[in-house]
Amino acid sequence: MIVESTRGGLAGALRELRTRRRVSQLELAMRAGTTQRHISFIESGRSAPGRSMIIRLAEALEVPIRERNDLLLEAGFAPVYPQTRLDDPQLEPIRTALERILHGHLPYPAVVVDRHGDLVSANAAFRSLTAGVAPHLLAPPVSVPRVLLHPQGLAPRIVNLAEWAWHIIDRVKAESVRNPDDQLQRLASELTGLAPPRPRETPHHLGFAVPLRLRAHDPADGRELTLITTLTHFGTAIDVTIAELRLEAFLPADPATSAVLTELLER
Repeated sequence: MIVESTRGGLAGALRELRTRRRVSQLELAMRAGTTQRHISFIESGRSAPGRSMIIRLAEALEVPIRERNDLLLEAGFAPVYPQTRLDDPQLEPIRTALERILHGHLPYPAVVVDRHGDLVSANAAFRSLTAGVAPHLLAPPVSVPRVLLHPQGLAPRIVNLAEWAWHIIDRVKAESVRNPDDQLQRLASELTGLAPPRPRETPHHLGFAVPLRLRAHDPADGRELTLITTLTHFGTAIDVTIAELRLEAFLPADPATSAVLTELLER
């Protein structure tokens, strides 16, 4: 949870959220359609905002809807965003859409993960990509960042391991700072312990996506895959479960990688 009652309840939580996102009271007031004076009164505890104002402030600060529920509870209101189990019949259209996207991305690997990076679903190409990974890393819950960076995972096959590892670690750390979560913080610490020292040289692709350079699973196969990734989420979701899903797609960075991925899937 983002709310710490010992530091001022709702007032302290909103102040901390605004400070963490480096948003001034004036900027927040303009985003939320209110006044700086009102923001100041809320953060000092002199004014108790209504439910709609709390939601407006949370939206203005881009607070995930799980944490918006926490803010509402801290203020004495009932949560307004449901959290439905992914296997609930109500979410059948969502599950179907995700499976179609995963299948449609073939022959390239793609996964759906939750907010902690744990695997929800994957296509056949991703399973081909992870051939040779230790079985215990592929036992649920499967942490995709751990599979990538563990010495019994894909790490020994990653040519640019230091560069890629710190790309993953920085992303996890940034999320854990923006939206504090104990599990994310533990994952960041674990991954840091697995990673080589951070590279000192500036990457040549600065300003472009960090590539994943991966050796083929078969040592006799001297080919190398070069992949870039994209992240997609449901931008207008009002259910906590759906809002926290992320689709991570691996795309070939060159024609040779595309050909190898096609061949792997055909096998």
